[in-house]
Amino acid sequence: MLTRKPKQSLKETLQEGVRRAQKLHPDKKVSVWFEDEGRFGQQGTITRVWALRGKRAYVFKQTDFEWVYVFGAVCPETGQTHGCLISFADTSAMNGYLKDFRKHIPVNEHILMVLNRAGWHRAKTLRIAENLTLLFLPAYSPELNPVELLWWQMRDKYLSNQVFDTAYQLDKDVAKAWCAVTCQPKTIRSLCLFPWIESAINN
Repeated sequence: MLTRKPKQSLKETLQEGVRRAQKLHPDKKVSVWFEDEGRFGQQGTITRVWALRGKRAYVFKQTDFEWVYVFGAVCPETGQTHGCLISFADTSAMNGYLKDFRKHIPVNEHILMVLNRAGWHRAKTLRIAENLTLLFLPAYSPELNPVELLWWQMRDKYLSNQVFDTAYQLDKDVAKAWCAVTCQPKTIRSLCLFPWIESAINN
């Protein structure tokens, strides 16, 4: 695991992480991925809607308590994504996600995964594969993680102003929203390849 040194920018930390991974795995291509978890539930999201001039607009606001988590990762450089729906978020869920994620890692690649400091990301019982290195974001900095933009897209465009009658319907609609948002790698690349990320990867 790699942590950020004092007075070192995240761009510099990412550059250092890439160089270190390349040095430790000279026979592998190092790919940078960002990971996060999004919680979606029956309490939903309210967004603006169109209405006739002079008419009051009405939307649904649900107040039930079923939730589902999307564990998702994106490679900003290529626009590739990987996601799993899990009903809870803890170390065992993260272990299950990483187990599924590493099945999709090509044998000639090593992944540098950037993620926040959630407890289950730093747990001693977290099982990290040999072809995976974790790099942690500064605390309380969700704006640095491009995966957050995928959650915003899902909530704003596909899951807002709705009522989910059952947990099954919630799971189904969240899965459809994830697939809709991530189906175009070119769009994902333009959305998630922040200038500082591109500079850190290519320099």
